[in-house]
Order: sequence, then C-alpha cells, then structure tokens
Amino acid sequence: MELRAREHEKSAEKEKIGHELARLEERKANLQKEYDEIISRLWEEYELTRREAEEIGAKIENAAQAQKRLNELKNKIKALGSVNVAAVEEYKEVSERYEFMKTQIEDVEKSRDELKKLIGELTHQMRDLFVDRFGQINENFKQTFRELFDGGTAELTMSAPDDILNSGIDISVQPPGKIITHLESLSGGEKALVAIALYFAIMKVNPPPFCVLDEIEAALDDVNVDRFAAYLRRMNKNTQFIVITHRRGSMEEADVLYGVTMQDEGISKLLELRVSEIEAKLGMKQ
Repeated sequence: MELRAREHEKSAEKEKIGHELARLEERKANLQKEYDEIISRLWEEYELTRREAEEIGAKIENAAQAQKRLNELKNKIKALGSVNVAAVEEYKEVSERYEFMKTQIEDVEKSRDELKKLIGELTHQMRDLFVDRFGQINENFKQTFRELFDGGTAELTMSAPDDILNSGIDISVQPPGKIITHLESLSGGEKALVAIALYFAIMKVNPPPFCVLDEIEAALDDVNVDRFAAYLRRMNKNTQFIVITHRRGSMEEADVLYGVTMQDEGISKLLELRVSEIEAKLGMKQ
C-alpha cells in the first residue's frame, strides 16, 4: 500500500513537471519568435546587426520615456513625406552648377576690382594731366588775350577745384579801359575776340598741323581783324591755317588767296592768287 501511494505521488509530480516543461517550451518559442522579430526589424528599419546595435546602443534608464521619444522621432520622419530617391543625383547636379556659378561670380568680382583699380589709376592720371594742361592753357590765354586786346587781363578758373574732373570753368576778362563783371557785358565783337583768344590758347598746348577757320572774325571791327590776322601769321610756324573770310585784313596776311566766282550763270570758277609773287612783281617785297 505504501509503494502504491508513492507511485501515485511520483506520477502526479511527473505530470506536473511535464506541464511546466510544456509551458516553458512554449515560452521559449514565443521569446525566440520575439527575438527574431526584433532582429528582423532592427535590420529592416536601421540596417544594423545585433553586434553593431550592441556597440552603439545606449543603456535605457526609462523605457516609457524612451518609447515616447522614439514615437516622436518616427512621427517627424513620417511628416517629411516620401523619400525622393533622385535627390542625391539632383543634389550633385545642383552642387556642380553652384560651384560653376560661384567660380564665375568670383571671376566677375575679380575683374570688377581690377577695373575699379584701373579706373582709379586713370582718374588720377586724368586729374594730373588736366591740371597740368589747364595751367598751360590759362597762361596761354592770359598772353593771347593781352596781344589780341592790346592789353587788359584774363584768367581761367575752376568753379569746383575740389572736384576737378566735374568742375565747370569760369572765364574772367578785363579789356583795357573797361570794368567787366560778366561776359554778357561785352559787345559781340569782344565776345568773339575772347573766344578766339581762348581757341588760340588751347591750340598752343598741342598745335595741329592744319586748322580750318570759317569766318571766325566776322564780328570783329577792322582794328581787331588786323590784330587777329597778325596773330594768325605769328602762329603759322607749326600750323597751316585755311581761313574762309570776307575781311580784307585777313586776306592781306594770307600767303595764297583762293576765290570762287561765277562769271556765267551756274558755272563756278576758282581763282588762285599767290601774294608773294604779286609783291615781287610790284616791287613791294625785296
């Protein structure tokens, strides 16, 4: 009887252990399945193996808070929308275009800086050259004015000496025996003679080989015409003057006279008269 009781006891214990073993086997299978799902998801979502995940993984102190943070990040990623698989190529193209345009801009800015430097140098040279030539013209104008007006004073001044290249030029003249406050106070002949004096003053700085004057002395009286013609004679050392004129004083100082006549209607004829030959024939010049 005792052995029978022990047999029943051991059988019950064996059955109990069998149930426990079955439960543990089932739990093992569930844990293995969960493990496999975690490993699979780790690779699918993060492209990480277990070893790599263990190397970079950090210890989680608060699982709930970590899960909340994970959900937040997932929602932000989802809000970004679908992934543009062509973005890498597009970025490459845009990056190359950007680098090209950046190089072009740098070249343009470099050229701009070089041009600004060149403009500054040219402006400085222009200012120096203008000041030098202006001084020469001013001195020539003073002398030419005295000779043409037989006295008096004249001067050129800059209205804005601090900004030479943009400055205007003022003309101040005082014919002999007159007090002039403004050029408009001069007579028409005097204005013309002032303009002639200024023109000759400019010519003296850089004399041209030829100069054509078209009735430039038309407004002058006979005395001033004679002074003009005499001064023209003194200036013909470096310049040959071709003068269109109706004034006798200018003609008398010419070396060669050309006249256009119309003896028959509609038919022009050119006449030439060399003054030196006529003077020699008439015995007026030795």
